[in-house]
Amino acid sequence: MTQRDDVLAALKMVKAPSGTDIVSAGMVKALTVDDGTVRFVLEINPTQAKAMEAVSAEAKSVIEALDGVSSVSVVLTAHSTPTAPPDLTSHKKSEPTGPQKIPGVERIIAIASGKGGVGKSTLSVNLAVALAAEGKRVGLLDADVFGPSQPRMLGVSGRPASPDGKTILPLRNHGVTMMSIGLMTNEDEAVVWRGPMLIGALQQMLNQVQWGALDVLIVDLPPGTGDVQMTLAQKAEITGAIIVSTPQDIALIDARKGIDMFNKLGTPILGMVENMSYQICSHCGEKEHPFGHGGVAAEAEKMGVPLLAELPLHVDIRIASDGGAPIVVSKPGSPQAQAFRDLAQRLIKDGTI
Repeated sequence: MTQRDDVLAALKMVKAPSGTDIVSAGMVKALTVDDGTVRFVLEINPTQAKAMEAVSAEAKSVIEALDGVSSVSVVLTAHSTPTAPPDLTSHKKSEPTGPQKIPGVERIIAIASGKGGVGKSTLSVNLAVALAAEGKRVGLLDADVFGPSQPRMLGVSGRPASPDGKTILPLRNHGVTMMSIGLMTNEDEAVVWRGPMLIGALQQMLNQVQWGALDVLIVDLPPGTGDVQMTLAQKAEITGAIIVSTPQDIALIDARKGIDMFNKLGTPILGMVENMSYQICSHCGEKEHPFGHGGVAAEAEKMGVPLLAELPLHVDIRIASDGGAPIVVSKPGSPQAQAFRDLAQRLIKDGTI
């Protein structure tokens, strides 16, 4: 079986444009060797992108030649480099660098919150499969690079291929086309990347993935208001963002920050969703509100945006997500699944999707 040391030794035979091998130059990142599949990132200087295409192809070739290797995935990402001070005497106008439309993708909806643990990923995957069940062509981009969960939730275990070293072929399950950094790393392997690498990876997943023709691309964002959120809003034409929060005040504090960020970036807020809003008592059948109730509705009214849904807290939703078949797929007739179907139908009815 091919070992990590064998791969590194082979990659040391590949020279960067500077003449130093790519391993000694520190360009090889996030290397994984798993049951014959080799994956790694080449962190490059963006000014050398053209020359590095040949280097990337050579690196892939030498690894494919190793015994026991069945597939190789190489992703190029650019790190930032210092730039010269601007020429304040120049009157040349810069080219527009605003948000761009992704070919074939009609709409992009970001699922966001300032706080982790409120259910963004659960909402994203169930909304995606619910929209697919309504006949929509749906893509799902897992943009939570440090904590990718969509491969597990959508039940995808394959690896993305790249027929030409540039285009990335996404995977598909339950009627949803999906891409995630989690497909290129092991579940228990940390992604240790700086901001520029995050930005490069997100741009590649947006623009180099062969999404095909989609009615909507759902983007599952990480918590917070950092590089990923800003890059998405600045580089892609977003239809709008759905803000997810649980009812308690501590979650709403962070949700407000997420809303403020999107307002500053000029991204429309489509509405808010109160997740874990209620549970049905298994003994008496009454509706209970373990985290309080009405906080998100009040916040949505204050912000002047609609409350799109109040989603339940239920163990079946968790079990379904862990098992790779979201509740909308695994128990389509359940009240829990219907809550997500209602949200999907509402977004279709009001013309958002």
